[in-house]
Amino acid sequence: MRPRSSLALALKTGLPARWETSSGLVSYEDALARMERETLAIAKSEAPELVWLLEHPPLYTAGTSAKDGDLVAPDRFPVHKTGRGGQYTYHGPGQRVAYVMLDLRQRGHDVRAFVAGLESWIIATLAAFNVKGERREDRVGVWVRRPEKGPGIEDKIAAIGIRVRHGVSFHGISLNVDPDLSHFSGIVPCGVRDHGVTSLVDLGLPVTMEDADLALHGAYRDIFG
Repeated sequence: MRPRSSLALALKTGLPARWETSSGLVSYEDALARMERETLAIAKSEAPELVWLLEHPPLYTAGTSAKDGDLVAPDRFPVHKTGRGGQYTYHGPGQRVAYVMLDLRQRGHDVRAFVAGLESWIIATLAAFNVKGERREDRVGVWVRRPEKGPGIEDKIAAIGIRVRHGVSFHGISLNVDPDLSHFSGIVPCGVRDHGVTSLVDLGLPVTMEDADLALHGAYRDIFG
């Protein structure tokens, strides 16, 4: 099996996706309900693809592989069970969530290649701020090395979790711009116990959400068209 970094598949189409950015904090219930509607409309060719940028209030989500022991503080924030892949994740203010509703029937049908494309999108976004994001074959997401913390130390800066229905993706990615990193302590993020989490601001970069959005826009075109 080829590593994700070497997957070569045409993920681009000539059809432009809608982009939408929500102000304020969007409840997880409202976001999930809208993704359900949009995914069905896209599958029926009644609406174009959608990339939806937003922030959530503090909450934890449990993916289909979530383990009970990884929820360290079950009463700290609301916990939402969701049909996306992966384990426990945190969402909250200062984290840019991008829900990506793309028609994979038009993009090669390969879910693994699509996940690799999402990783490449995040890595290219980080590169706009001179941050080297890296993928790991044994764990999904994007990671940065932290040599100042010690040899071999690396932190997670972005998470990925998707679901596909009727050939259309939903859920997506989350990029830590400037969230409260202490909020991650209520879970074992994505089931990984041996590494921490970081953000662009934690790395010493004065990046705003607007800066991150511009970088996401620019990097998306090169990966998905």
